[in-house]
Amino acid sequence: MGNDYKIDRRGFMKQAASALGASTQAGLWPDLTAVAETSTRETPDVSYPRRFAGRQLKMIAFPLGGVAAGSLSLGGRGQLRDWEIFNRPNKGFSPAYALPSIWVQAGNSKPIARVLEARILPPYEGQDGLGSNNSPGLSRIQGATFTGEYPLANIKFEDPSLPVQVELDAFSPFIPHDADDSGLPVAILRYRVHNPGRSTAKVGVAFSIDNPVKPEPRMGGAARSVQDSRLNEYRKAGELEGLLMSNPSVPAGDPLQGSFALAALTSDHAAISYWRGWPQGRWWNSPMLFWDVFSRDGQLQNEPELRNAVGAVCQQSSIPAGGSANFTFLLSWNFPNRTPDWCGWSAPPGEGNTVIGNFYATRFKDAWEVAQYTAANLEKLEARTRAFSKAFGASTLPSVVKEAASANLSTLASTTCFRTADGEFHAFEGVDDHIGCCFGNCTHVWNYETATAYLFPSLARSLRKAAFGYSMDEAGAMHFRQLLPDGKARSGFAAADGQMGQIIHAYMDWKLAGDNEWLATMWPRIKKGLEFAWVPGGWDANRDGVLEGVQHNTYDVEFYGPNPMCGIYYLGALRAGEEMARAMDDTASANEYRRLFRQGSSWIDSNLFNGSFYIQKVRGFRADEIAPNLRSDMGSGNTESPEYQVGGGCLIDQLIGQYLAQVAGLGSLVAQEHVQSTLQSIYKYNYKRSLAEHDNVERTFALNDEAAMVICDYATAPRPRIPFPYFAEVMTGFEHSTAALMLYSEMVEQGLESIRNIRSRYDGEKRNPWDETECGHHYARAMASWTSVVALSGFHYDGPRASVVAVPRVPHNVFECFWSTGTGWGTFSYRPVATRGTQLTLRVLAGKLPCRWCEITGTGATTSVRSNGHTYSHTVKQSEGRTTFQMEQVLVLDQGSDLTLEIHT
Repeated sequence: MGNDYKIDRRGFMKQAASALGASTQAGLWPDLTAVAETSTRETPDVSYPRRFAGRQLKMIAFPLGGVAAGSLSLGGRGQLRDWEIFNRPNKGFSPAYALPSIWVQAGNSKPIARVLEARILPPYEGQDGLGSNNSPGLSRIQGATFTGEYPLANIKFEDPSLPVQVELDAFSPFIPHDADDSGLPVAILRYRVHNPGRSTAKVGVAFSIDNPVKPEPRMGGAARSVQDSRLNEYRKAGELEGLLMSNPSVPAGDPLQGSFALAALTSDHAAISYWRGWPQGRWWNSPMLFWDVFSRDGQLQNEPELRNAVGAVCQQSSIPAGGSANFTFLLSWNFPNRTPDWCGWSAPPGEGNTVIGNFYATRFKDAWEVAQYTAANLEKLEARTRAFSKAFGASTLPSVVKEAASANLSTLASTTCFRTADGEFHAFEGVDDHIGCCFGNCTHVWNYETATAYLFPSLARSLRKAAFGYSMDEAGAMHFRQLLPDGKARSGFAAADGQMGQIIHAYMDWKLAGDNEWLATMWPRIKKGLEFAWVPGGWDANRDGVLEGVQHNTYDVEFYGPNPMCGIYYLGALRAGEEMARAMDDTASANEYRRLFRQGSSWIDSNLFNGSFYIQKVRGFRADEIAPNLRSDMGSGNTESPEYQVGGGCLIDQLIGQYLAQVAGLGSLVAQEHVQSTLQSIYKYNYKRSLAEHDNVERTFALNDEAAMVICDYATAPRPRIPFPYFAEVMTGFEHSTAALMLYSEMVEQGLESIRNIRSRYDGEKRNPWDETECGHHYARAMASWTSVVALSGFHYDGPRASVVAVPRVPHNVFECFWSTGTGWGTFSYRPVATRGTQLTLRVLAGKLPCRWCEITGTGATTSVRSNGHTYSHTVKQSEGRTTFQMEQVLVLDQGSDLTLEIHT
């Protein structure tokens, strides 16, 4: 294979030898676990799938909804919470009633009725106790166990007083590479009831929801007197039956105008009944009268003439002894009027109330159409979703790596992300409780994540389109926050780390897909963005390969003078630029980028490495020496003696450029031994096994006896009097990216320990496992957790060359793992063969994978290549314990295809 990826061979062999013996390079995961257990950690392991019970159910809010289409969350008890379907965040909100309930009559015994949720957990106090919303005083199920492996959730309800066993499967379609069918605004709830008794059990399951299509009482500071004209209409289409909820009194362009559907997907044996509203009444008459009828009959006959807006749909079925039945409900929504002001996105002057829309609303006119499409295609949608979940879950990676990566994928379905009516993908950094937080697809935050590139490449390209599109000005400055509507104005300035990271991401997008036409259209803008560093008064004005200038960055201030974070990022961008330039036959640019890379890399190693890690050399500048669009109003006011600097501190992401370069296959940007020393220093200084004595006056994301890596540590150098913001904080995105680089760099034990510490803090009791926070909920940077999957899998794809490297960074005599590229996804596996040889099988489950070269572990006297029943001629090269197969021509492996390579000793 190409030299760029050979960096890891020596480390791989060393790791294999130390773990299990170089002679066999074999083993199973218990052996790897034993290696990890030699750590001094006391943090318990994290399972996959992860299970929660008791007090750990308290904080769970599992997002259900489409990618970039809004969500409502499934609570740990089975309740619906955090209804965030109205074009902006809405933490803590749910309709007055969103009530699943079950009725059971076994034989001729007395019926039993329960709210189909586990019992409410403490605390129980409030101004009205627990109040009356959702009837907390109605009897509920005794307990529950919640199992989460995003995008799938399962709840097993436990109650010995019920004569049946009940569990809930909940999900929304999530299909890598299919952003449209993964972007359906729908939640699927399937209650499965098993009758273990000796007599037939009659079971009714009802869902009651207060029509959520309501205007805000106040908007824009002025009172809005909108009559409550909520409308619940009965609809039926084939096996789909239920209620479409709307409100014609909400103005047509209002962000809250839209519809919601509560529908049952019926079976041949279920009887459907419904009420378009509970009986109208004062005080608490309405829920009381509903419960009187349901708890008596287990169905909803004789719809009341005078109704309120709480619609209900009920399914009733008789389940024979030993039998089971499913009760499936679809909850869907459609709110087309997203505006920048409403969701918290900055807009050009006068455009704040312009409707930028939602892409899903261009596919479906209302929520009922969403439900119809889902019902008609549910078998296929669910099969594809479960195929991904199965392939990922079967990966023989450490459980905590899978759990962390899986959990943070839920951010894509949170209100952090959305697609406008034109189909483009946009995202906040995270979200506050009721408004988006930090708009603009912020480049210096979204650079850290790799999930979109691997799982939804069309969304990754959309981010690149924004960054290299109108957001880049005529000089080449990439204004790192995009305004919407696009193309009318730009935000204020450029970020050095954001700009360099986007160049590396563009390279990665190209490599993963092998799309030379796409690169040809992007290259002029990429080149312009890279060479912006050279403008007078800019980041590298003297073109020496070192960023000495004023560098705005992800810490929301400017770093003055050479520093490892932005400087090594620049080296990565130069390497990426060189490779793309050569592909575009731009030899002069490629040679210049190579010159600057070599010069800059040497200078950083010689001048910023202090013997243990890299530091910043602070330099001041007169204000008139600084190019336009480089400074914010958040950093130092004094540019000649700047505050808010790193100085001699050990910064957690000083190697962030190397992190992205590893994922992209660009090789070492600085001396590998310095990378190793730096990571060991971060583990020594930044990693705190307990935060009980760590003092932090800033935002607190971890505390007490929790273990974490802090942003910057000054154990070996005086702390600046005014250091940069966030230096004492703990933020999971930085921890994930650093842990992933450790996994790439022969520090598997330490990397796993760091990931385990993060996920142990998100345990369901202290924090929601599906909401890693930073500047807001569902923070995008935490999707760097996906990189650990890529790192340990050792699967690297070079699309332009149609070449695969499949060499896991863990023992893999028997091994299976998920893989994905820009063109497809599937699994690959290692198995021993009878002749003490090795067999690798690569399967394509979706899309395609062009392949001409494939590098795997092992060497031997004879080799073979088979695909779909055919044998293929090939040549091999063997070196350092690996074999590279070269086929005579490119094999295009389509969905359902496999490729088997064997080495016999």
